[in-house]
Amino acid sequence: MPEIIVKYEDKIIERVVTEKKRLSIGRTQDNDIVLDNRGVSRKHALIELNPNGAVIIDNESLNGTFINNRRVTEEFLKDNDEITIGKYNLVYHQSISRDPRLSDLDGTMVLQTKKHKDLLSKDKKEAEITQKVGCSVLLGELNVDKKEYPLDKEIITLGKGDFVNIKARGFFLTKLQAKIIKEKDELILVNLGRKGMTKVNGEEIQRHRLKNDDLIQIGKSVFRFIQRKG
Repeated sequence: MPEIIVKYEDKIIERVVTEKKRLSIGRTQDNDIVLDNRGVSRKHALIELNPNGAVIIDNESLNGTFINNRRVTEEFLKDNDEITIGKYNLVYHQSISRDPRLSDLDGTMVLQTKKHKDLLSKDKKEAEITQKVGCSVLLGELNVDKKEYPLDKEIITLGKGDFVNIKARGFFLTKLQAKIIKEKDELILVNLGRKGMTKVNGEEIQRHRLKNDDLIQIGKSVFRFIQRKG
């Protein structure tokens, strides 16, 4: 009988052994395997099980389904294949493993460490923020005027000028330092001003596709990008 081992930050949190022929994977509680993370779609993927093996099918998810770090839409699973969905890794075994770490896991058991709870709580709060404003948001982290900046326009400007949408601080900052533009379903941060004054996750950028939880530094001001899901 096959099994699926679910890991979060390399910790085993769930063991799924089933005789069902189809397992649904997603963020909502009506799935067979619930992955409570904002990077996971409500109905993210399916695993179809049959006597010849298993096939994983991506359900047109926003952030994709990956097998051994390769994005797939439909893929036959091999023994020990690692499926990555959001922040979770799921290891497929063709037959039940004898891993001693699984001896205390009977069916399904969710890890309840403080760190895991805090991460899930953070994801829930972020989802509430983006649902409230109806769009992705920049959260003000350091040297800012507001806690939340909705990204509700086709072009959002950043800098120290009075005319920009989001004011930032810094002596060497230009009045129009950067902009965030919409391209299809993505948000792109573009540097327009002084070199070295626009950074993402500590790295100087000229053009960057924003991903959830990116830290954006404009001069001395720091913002965190929260992407609206679903």
